[in-house]
Amino acid sequence: MSEPSDPSYYNTRSVDEWKASRRDAPEDIAEAKKLLLLIKDGADVFKVIRKNPLPNRGNISKYTLVLAYHQMVESGELAEDPELLAKIRMKPTRTLSGVTTVTVLTAPWPCPGNCIFCPTDERMPKSYLPDEPGAARAFQNNFDPYLQVSSRIASYEAVGHPTDKIELLILGGSWTSYTWEYQQRFVQRCFDAMNGVESESLQQAQQINETAGHRNVGLVIETRPDLLDAETLRKLRILGVTKIQLGIQSMNDEILRLNRRSLSQREALQRVALARAAGFKIVLHWMPNLLGATPESDREDFRHFWQTPEEGYGYCPDELKIYPTQLLQGTDLYKEWENGNYTPYDMDTLVHLLADIKPTIRPYCRVNRVIRDIPSHHVVAGNTRSSLRMDIQELMKANGTSCQCIRCREIRGEKVRPEDLHLNDYQYHAAFAAEHFLQYVTESDKLAGYLRLSIPDDPSAAPIEELRDCALIREVHIYGQSLPVGAEQTGAAQHIGLGSRLIEEACRIAAEKGFKRIAVIAAVGTRQYYESRNFSRGDYYLIRTIS
Repeated sequence: MSEPSDPSYYNTRSVDEWKASRRDAPEDIAEAKKLLLLIKDGADVFKVIRKNPLPNRGNISKYTLVLAYHQMVESGELAEDPELLAKIRMKPTRTLSGVTTVTVLTAPWPCPGNCIFCPTDERMPKSYLPDEPGAARAFQNNFDPYLQVSSRIASYEAVGHPTDKIELLILGGSWTSYTWEYQQRFVQRCFDAMNGVESESLQQAQQINETAGHRNVGLVIETRPDLLDAETLRKLRILGVTKIQLGIQSMNDEILRLNRRSLSQREALQRVALARAAGFKIVLHWMPNLLGATPESDREDFRHFWQTPEEGYGYCPDELKIYPTQLLQGTDLYKEWENGNYTPYDMDTLVHLLADIKPTIRPYCRVNRVIRDIPSHHVVAGNTRSSLRMDIQELMKANGTSCQCIRCREIRGEKVRPEDLHLNDYQYHAAFAAEHFLQYVTESDKLAGYLRLSIPDDPSAAPIEELRDCALIREVHIYGQSLPVGAEQTGAAQHIGLGSRLIEEACRIAAEKGFKRIAVIAAVGTRQYYESRNFSRGDYYLIRTIS
């Protein structure tokens, strides 16, 4: 199979062209402007929409309301009103984490693995299907990175979301199995789309992005643990990658063998620790109900995530994606099921399992998902309920338990006052590193911002030379509705100095531990932020001398 690395492969359709294809009728805009004034005066958005249908055309959409809002601001009919925009914004939770996530998918390419549960479709990267939500957008755009990014940014803007801070999530299975040429070109075209201009090289595209209107504040790839080594991690930093998703699936060697996973638990742990030592944020995928697993073994397996290095573990993931195994026709797992060797959990068993393990998640970890978005018509057996997270929460509430993960504690759109926040240093030990999860929380333990500080057990053994004898800041994140760079909003967690305070506290702790330098794994669009806080550029990281 040949890779689409030739520049002519990529479509260069502009965002403006995409927006032009979404124009609403003038009479719809005129009606939307009337409704906006009612909403501005305090009327409920949904009641206004329902009570004022368009003649023979249904109701005004939020997309049209947002379009009308921007037109009124541009013409001077209306002053900028962030609170009004927040009311009419579609799916407001999409950007309440403080950034706007843009997901893209790589072109079809063979995976070196042979896992029995993965679907195979020659039109897609391994393990993806063409009608999964994110994958469908990529498939429709012929896997063109420029068009995927530009159209997604345009769609966010069209429904009122800020797009100045972009976390770029590159999916497609085993990213590091693609050729280096493809990786560079793909990322360059993603940056071109964020920048809105063509570049001659990846380095030029990154330089432009440092001051672009859509800055990259995080770059995420997914791959297999067995495809990571020190040289690969160095190349990921050249691309600007800050976060790595790894499919662990299980920590039971026998279950890994039955499901044809190539690495042992111990080997996978070593690769996770290697990525952490290079400063990357770690997202692990875990799959209950694999071949050979039982609810009891899954409970025990999940416990290993939080066990110490002395107990033989130390994964301590920064984020988790829980993907209950779904039985799909055409997989080797399906053959095992046909032969009577595999039994999928029923829904009651699955919900009780997840409700039991979720309260054990540590407060430094965020659970991004508890389901995989595979359309139900593909699923022979296993979870098909999109409401699974709510089902789990309801059962935990009935059991009198709760989850303390980051997602469950995010402050989201709540207003905050700096004087009501207090700093908490949650310490734990991962494999080969002591971790400080510095967090600003409210009296009710709502999370407004955090920093991940890593203190390596052996500072001289860093996988990248530049990090030798450095403490590591692996992430700084401030929560609340994503705001434009430099903007302020009364009661918002962003832009009230929490990030700077967290950095100074991290420097204080590192100095106390005897370190003279501290490094941060900065995304391209955050380089200047750290430079303004006394960090200097190295080859792959930004580094600050501390005393």
